[in-house]
Amino acid sequence: MSKSNESINKFFYGIEDSFLWSLKKKDEGEVVFYSDNIQKITGYTADEIKHFPGRCSAIIFEEDQQRIKKLFNDFAYDPAANYVRLIYRITRKDKSIAWIGESISVTRNKSDKPLEFKGIVSDISALMEEKSTLTKSLENFKQLNASKDKFISMLSHDLRAPFTSILGFSEILINEPNLSHEERLEYLNYINDSSQHQLQLVNYLLDWSRLQTGRIKIEPQRLHVQSIIFNCISSLTGNAIRKKLEIKVHAKESLYVQADERLLTQVITNLLSNAIKFSPEGNVIEVSADSFNDKFVEFIVKDEGLGISEANKAKLFRIEKMFTTEGTKGEKGTGLGLSLVKEIIEKHDGDIWFYSEQNNGSEFHFTIPSSPNTILLVENNFGEKEKFENIIKENFPVYKVVGVRNGYDAINHFLAQLPSLIISDYDLPLMNGVQFVEMIRKEDKGTRIPIIVIVPAATEDVKREFQFFGVDSILQKPIDDNIFNEKIQAVLDYY
Repeated sequence: MSKSNESINKFFYGIEDSFLWSLKKKDEGEVVFYSDNIQKITGYTADEIKHFPGRCSAIIFEEDQQRIKKLFNDFAYDPAANYVRLIYRITRKDKSIAWIGESISVTRNKSDKPLEFKGIVSDISALMEEKSTLTKSLENFKQLNASKDKFISMLSHDLRAPFTSILGFSEILINEPNLSHEERLEYLNYINDSSQHQLQLVNYLLDWSRLQTGRIKIEPQRLHVQSIIFNCISSLTGNAIRKKLEIKVHAKESLYVQADERLLTQVITNLLSNAIKFSPEGNVIEVSADSFNDKFVEFIVKDEGLGISEANKAKLFRIEKMFTTEGTKGEKGTGLGLSLVKEIIEKHDGDIWFYSEQNNGSEFHFTIPSSPNTILLVENNFGEKEKFENIIKENFPVYKVVGVRNGYDAINHFLAQLPSLIISDYDLPLMNGVQFVEMIRKEDKGTRIPIIVIVPAATEDVKREFQFFGVDSILQKPIDDNIFNEKIQAVLDYY
């Protein structure tokens, strides 16, 4: 190796993503040099590359070989060219693919024929991957922008349309003093229906926009599934009665979820409202909920109504494909409801899907994080801890008992999974009961998990401290088993 090549090797050894090569044409043949870094990029040594037919060109990715060969030959035999930049892929020794950027310069003789080529080869795989990611992002942005334009166009039409009825009928009411009472009532009903429809559209649009921009703060709390479902049904009872529909509920009493109450109510109400809208008179609608797996509860809203056509299935949940279909009694819709439903569910880390056949009904499924029935017991005394655990397991078998011995372990468990109830001793290592409860209230963010505290002496000062943080019950040692059970039952019943 010449001294100049040795110096080049030393310089390039510290640059892991590049190597240098040169090729000199002499009367006795070609002199080829590769810096040692070639092995770091290709996996092959310089000697291995030199023995390949075509040397480095032998490891160019097959799909790129013809293109690179043509570019190099055009450069080599163009008298006016002295530099070329090539980008291609190679197959490394370990069969992995790498992107390569190669800069080649040429020295020519008086006849403009090449005498010497020099090249710097760099691994640009990371750069090309980033470029690919940016290209995909750009395409996504273009699609989103096109969807936004289409959505705004559709929305502007839907926002204007109801005003035709509102203005038209209001003008008749103003300008026609001889209308009968029945006619006036009919026109007022048209105006009211159009106004209600318009208000719902605007509300859906505002909620969707706030979810998209993060302006709606999702505040999950432990919710009783059965109660939420019945509350949603209650708000739609009038609609169901008018169409003589029966709504059946199948949900376990012990089922709880961790969700924002207002948003979950909006999801169930929307799906249930659609089921009522597309059901003929006298049909049955079923709302059910059950455990989907260890982490989620599955809700199902099923009807026997009109179903969804194949053409419309692909449009569901897509705001840029916003469309609406009249119900069995001519009920209007906004076209935004299901897009909002999907957004809410995904903000809760859940999923939504559906099954439907035209004229044979639909069933919509969605998942929401579950909130298992657990009682978090924080007790440092091993004997007391074991005693309390046994009492809870015997008298409250549907609740899982999680026992920890200090406040820090309790906080970690609390952050991982909200319990149904916390029972904590006052005398804890690392932090006392008051400090523990204070930290819980800082972390529960409005959820307000019920807490029972066990104290050695229930003085007025102690009571005031705990009541300030919303403790539900304070028990003084020694504790009678029956009283212990009664207090737990009372708190669980209240919540």
